Amino acid sequence: MSSPSSTTKLLQLRRLSRALKPPLPCSSIRRSYIYSSTYLPEASNSSRRPPLSPPSRSFCSRPLNLEHEGPAPIDYSSLVQEDEFHKLADSTIHDLLEKLEEYGDSVDIDGFDIDYGNQVLTVKLGTLGTYVLNKQTPNRQIWLSSPVSGSSRFDWDQDARTWVYRRTKANLVEVSKNELEHLCGQPINLS
Repeated sequence: MSSPSSTTKLLQLRRLSRALKPPLPCSSIRRSYIYSSTYLPEASNSSRRPPLSPPSRSFCSRPLNLEHEGPAPIDYSSLVQEDEFHKLADSTIHDLLEKLEEYGDSVDIDGFDIDYGNQVLTVKLGTLGTYVLNKQTPNRQIWLSSPVSGSSRFDWDQDARTWVYRRTKANLVEVSKNELEHLCGQPINLS
């Protein structure tokens, strides 16, 4: 009696592994592409396939309890218009640039360097790390990459008239001030 070929064994293993996998708890995607593998001889003698039907997908989901997790929902009606966003973001970044250049003159840190180009503000603090601040126009946000707190995305808060991180309600200028003072050991005025 001969044993099944390696291809047959592989197919059997795949079927068995699919049968043993537990179903996904929440999401499932079903795609159906309907076309015939047989060709209609009366339509033509060519080997064209009929057009594919669009994929159909079905998702199941359960409500997530995000009361204490993740960012607050975005109120898209409160987003500033693009031209206003550029004015606010450019003004903030340029103000920070000026204050940081003044601060750089007063601190003695090897490798302290400030660079502004292509709408990206980079503050190098030598071995202490590097800050990167830039605009994200599609989101109407200013993004900050910090060696202390990691990355944060700040939205304009019209009521507070400042850039606020929605997850923690932290103010961009205050976060920068506190972190720089902690890292460099000298007070700084960024407002």
